[in-house]
Amino acid sequence: MRSIVLALAAAGAFTGAAAAQPAGHDHQAADKPVATATAQIKGEGITGTATFSEVKHGTGSAVHVELTVSGLKPGLHGVHLHAIGQCEPAFTAAGGHFDPGPAGNTDPDANHPFHMGDLPNLSVGDDGKGTLSGVTTRVTLTDSLISVFDADGTAIIIHGNPDQGITGEPKSGVSGGPRVACGVLTKK
Repeated sequence: MRSIVLALAAAGAFTGAAAAQPAGHDHQAADKPVATATAQIKGEGITGTATFSEVKHGTGSAVHVELTVSGLKPGLHGVHLHAIGQCEPAFTAAGGHFDPGPAGNTDPDANHPFHMGDLPNLSVGDDGKGTLSGVTTRVTLTDSLISVFDADGTAIIIHGNPDQGITGEPKSGVSGGPRVACGVLTKK
């Protein structure tokens, strides 16, 4: 099983241990999750679990993502948070990529890799198993303008191909192509 670590940082967001801490700051308390969520990943012959935990860091927050899956073809697979918390039919009900806001663009290929829901590729070994572990500051689990728990929820999608990390024409598939597995995020 291979692991890949993701670290997405928005401009001015928490950057890890090097971030300045106010006097008397309790680092241990900052790492206690303020919200958690899970998603059961399913696809044809594919199963897995995604767990999410939001922690506060000063005035910002970060969401830790842990993804474990099996049943995928070996290689790299695009992984994204999608705009709607539904998986059926054929995972298209999940809509485009999660990208709220007045300048948001949910088209999976045309606004890529700048969506709030963009995550790194999942690396899958010859045994069909893969894990992804990392942190994103692009979304929250708590109430905010970038919360994955908006009115229609959010899904996590695993794609059949690698995410090329580039912007392309709509429906070009540069963000990972076919959707092979899906899970709806639910609060714990």
